Amino acid sequence: MARTLLITAAIFVLSVIALAAAKPNFGGTWTMDRARSFGLPPDMNQTLTITQKEDRIELETKLIQPNNERTVKDTYVLDGKEYDFTPLVPPNQPPATGKRSAIWLPGDRGIQVTDVTTAETPKGRVKTQTVRKWTISGQGELVIDMYVDNPNVSYEAKRIFVKQ
Repeated sequence: MARTLLITAAIFVLSVIALAAAKPNFGGTWTMDRARSFGLPPDMNQTLTITQKEDRIELETKLIQPNNERTVKDTYVLDGKEYDFTPLVPPNQPPATGKRSAIWLPGDRGIQVTDVTTAETPKGRVKTQTVRKWTISGQGELVIDMYVDNPNVSYEAKRIFVKQ
């Protein structure tokens, strides 16, 4: 009896440890809760379609505005290495170059994606750093906190997504 109890307790402890160490799965289709999000254009909505395979996230973002809808595809490789990428720039803006790194947050609570972009402007070269922190809330929502910094502006945005 004592042996069975000991084995049961050991299985329980190992199960709790395994659950605590599990990385969040961001996969699925998510719709932005506009009312609880901030720091974005007043008429924009977003839908994310995410495919996650181990340390790689494929992201398709649908940006929806009254007279414009576009889809942007992106990839995050969660290995901490820096990769080149082509940043999305607004229409009629000069092209930019970018470097990106992505990591799991401590305790595998979520991910952090850091983009550093450089754009040539009439006033010279402008470097912008954007940091996105992705987590899953206790209510099962995807929360993306974003921090943008460059010589001209610094701001914070938050997007809250509900899984469809």
